Amino acid sequence: MSAGIPAARISQRISAIAESATLAVDAKAKALKAAGRPVIGFGAGEPDFPTPDYIVKAAVEAAGQPKYHRYSPAAGLPELKQAIADKTFRDSGYKVDASQVMVTNGGKQAVYNTFATLVDPGDEVIIPTPFWTTYPEAIRLAGGVPVEVFAGPEQGYLVTVEQLEAAVTDKTKILLFVSPSNPTGAVYSAEQVAEIGKWAAAKGLWVVTDEIYEHLTYDGVPFTSIATAAPELGDKVVILNGVAKTYAMTGWRVGWMIGPADVIKAATNLQSHATSNVSNIMQIAALAAVSGPLTAVDEMKVAFDRRRKAIVAGLNAIEGVECPTPTGAFYVYADVRGLLGKEFPTSNGTARPSTSAELASLILDEVEVAIVPGEAFGPSGFVRLSYALGDDDLAEGVRRLQEFLGQAK
Repeated sequence: MSAGIPAARISQRISAIAESATLAVDAKAKALKAAGRPVIGFGAGEPDFPTPDYIVKAAVEAAGQPKYHRYSPAAGLPELKQAIADKTFRDSGYKVDASQVMVTNGGKQAVYNTFATLVDPGDEVIIPTPFWTTYPEAIRLAGGVPVEVFAGPEQGYLVTVEQLEAAVTDKTKILLFVSPSNPTGAVYSAEQVAEIGKWAAAKGLWVVTDEIYEHLTYDGVPFTSIATAAPELGDKVVILNGVAKTYAMTGWRVGWMIGPADVIKAATNLQSHATSNVSNIMQIAALAAVSGPLTAVDEMKVAFDRRRKAIVAGLNAIEGVECPTPTGAFYVYADVRGLLGKEFPTSNGTARPSTSAELASLILDEVEVAIVPGEAFGPSGFVRLSYALGDDDLAEGVRRLQEFLGQAK
C-alpha cells in the first residue's frame, strides 16, 4: 500500500450490497411513527396478525426444557426436519427425506445458503423480474451474475418460456422461480409451471424455487410446485420456504431449504461456520406450526382477500395508476408510469417526479404514506404496496394517495 493512501475500510464485496429497500422503507416509516407522525406503512410484507397461540405456547414450554438450552445439529432438529418433509408432501405432493432438509435462520438465510452453495464466480442466474430485492444481492455475494427477464403488467407479470430461452447463455446455471410472487402477487398456472420446469430440465439448469407464499392464493387459483409439476428436473431443484408468512411468524426467523443430499450437506457445512443451529426455541415453535392445521392462514386469507379487493379498486380509481388484480401473496404492484413527469403541489411549491423512487419519496414526505418504488424490484415506473395491514390503515392510506395523486397535472 502506498504511503498516504488509506486501505478501504469496507470490502468491495460488502460495499457493493444494496440495503434492503423494503426494510429501509419500513424502518423510515416506523421511525416517523415513533416521532409522532401519522404514517401509514405499505412497505413491509408482514401480516398484522399475532402468531397463533398454540405456536407461542409451544415456544414457552420449550424455553423451560434444559435440553433446548444447548447446541443442536446445524441442519436443524431431527423432529422439525421430518415435520417439514411431511408438510412438503402434504402441501406439494413432493416426497423428500428428512435428510434433504436444512433449517435456516429465516427464509433469507435459505436464499443465501442456496446460492453460496450452487454458484461459482461468473455463473449466471436467470431472475424473472420484478423480483424480491434480496435475490440479486445473494447471487452477487456468491460471485454470480443475475440476469433479469422482465414481464410487465400487460402479461400479468409472468415470464414466458420464449423470454427465458432468449436469456440463456453458455454461462447460465440456475433459473430462479417464484410463484406466488413477491413483489407482484402473480401466480403461474399449473400448465405454465410445468412448461417452464420441463424447459429448464431440457436445458440442464438447476431450478431454485421460493415457495414461501404457497398458501396465499385467491380466486380459486391453485399453488403448483415446480418440483412436482416437472419431475424431469430430478435432483436439480432446491425448494426454499419458511413459516413467516403462513403463520404470521416474520420475527421468529425460521426458514428452510430442501434439496439433493450433496447440496444440503454442503450448505450445512456453510451454516455450521456461519450461524450453527437456529434457536431451538424457535425451531419448536416452527414444529408446532408446520405440524398443526392451516386454520390460522385460512382465517388470515379472508382478511387479505377483502383488503386485496379494496386496495386494487382504490388504486385503479386514481388517474394515471393501473393496478392488476394479484392472485397470490399480499402485495399489489401498481403501474405508475402514467404519473411520472406530472406536476404535483407540495408544501414547498411543486414537484415533478421522473422516477417511481422520486414519486415514492414525494408521497412519504407530503402525505406520510410509505410505499416501495419499483427500482427495488427491477425497472422504474412501478410501486409495491403490501395489504397485510389493518383495514382502517389501508383505507386511510388509499384515501391519502387518491387525494394527493389526484392533483397531478
